[in-house]
Amino acid sequence: MIYQNATKQELEKELLDLKDRFEEYKILNMKLDMSRGKPSGEQLDLSEGLLTTVTQNEQCVTENGLDARNYGGFDGIPEIKRLFSEVLGVPADMLMIGGVSSLNLMYDTFARNMIFGAGEGMQPWGKGPIRFLCPSPGYDRHFGVSECFGAELITVPMTDEGPDMDVVESLVKTDPSIKGIWCVPKYSNPTGVTYSEETVRRLVSMPTAAPDFRIFWDNAYGIHDLYDEGDTLAEIFSLAKQYGNEDRVYEFASFAKVTYCGGSVSALAASPRNLAHAKKYLAKQFICHDKINQLRHARFFGDLEGLKAHMKKHAALLRPKFEAVIGAFERKLAVCGVGSWSRPRGGYFISLDLPEGTAKRTHALCTELGVVLTPAGATYPYGKDPHDSNLRIAPSYPTPEDLRSATEVLCLCAKIAACEKEISLRTSD
Repeated sequence: MIYQNATKQELEKELLDLKDRFEEYKILNMKLDMSRGKPSGEQLDLSEGLLTTVTQNEQCVTENGLDARNYGGFDGIPEIKRLFSEVLGVPADMLMIGGVSSLNLMYDTFARNMIFGAGEGMQPWGKGPIRFLCPSPGYDRHFGVSECFGAELITVPMTDEGPDMDVVESLVKTDPSIKGIWCVPKYSNPTGVTYSEETVRRLVSMPTAAPDFRIFWDNAYGIHDLYDEGDTLAEIFSLAKQYGNEDRVYEFASFAKVTYCGGSVSALAASPRNLAHAKKYLAKQFICHDKINQLRHARFFGDLEGLKAHMKKHAALLRPKFEAVIGAFERKLAVCGVGSWSRPRGGYFISLDLPEGTAKRTHALCTELGVVLTPAGATYPYGKDPHDSNLRIAPSYPTPEDLRSATEVLCLCAKIAACEKEISLRTSD
């Protein structure tokens, strides 16, 4: 039964049946978590060998003769810079290696620009009004970084090719207070969209009223393909260089969902001028990051081919989970005309768009049954989804059995919310 085409009487009967099933689930006292894109225990187990790659003192010497146990190697050891260079397709001398989290690098970069400016002789962002573009649905932690520094967040609609570039170009062309844009360019969080080459080209070539406009290019899922034929993302620095805008881009990446989220390595890629500017202040902030961990990662993978082989193991664990969730949506929601969803070829999320005005209600019902989801609205700036329709679904963490149960509950709750809405529409007619 398609809810939009049903009579009020049909909907009321359907709602009674759905609520009976809701009560049956309620007595099970479930505790299931689909809230964030955390790797499962099985995925973490794939990196067990990481812990034994460096076990003796003599193994702690890098290829350039540096003792990783000691001070030095401020911007990262050559072995790990070479690996990130292969991953991102940029020269190793454009890289600065960080600690566990790429989010930390993003926060530091934003803070540095607020205090010291985005380049030599440029006014600190914090000296004037600052606005930031937020493609949405998008990543809530990005929005949180901008918001905590007092930036005004501007929602930009996402399309199947990335941010709506007509909107972006129109905004940045005339407003010098717009200092940047957040981007997850491959398998975007949460839509799974990979930016087209045209979108990347327009981002690096567009005129901007702010000379210090910056693209925060969070390439978090660049190697996280679910299938052998993954999406292809244009390399942004080579395109930016064509237009003389290499300084416009900061690229971030990490191995957080590749090895251990709590024991990873991250990287910042930037133009020589931007990197020199960053190092000027970073040298006052720390002496070096964990070089032994950098050495572990470099030796564990060996090279890009070793890393790709490792990621195929991740894909083998993740792919069935994504397919199970999408299959459940098709069997249980599509038959009722309830919602639409992304079918990503990589990354960590499925974007579920429910009938307008029902996402919060669906979330509340799921919470009542013990299924934890990312809050409705989280994928928009300030946590305010203008349509109250989007939910970010993270299939990675639960066991296959728990995932089936959680998806069953989610579909049930979405149908209850949609049915209630349609009944209310009939009542008001």
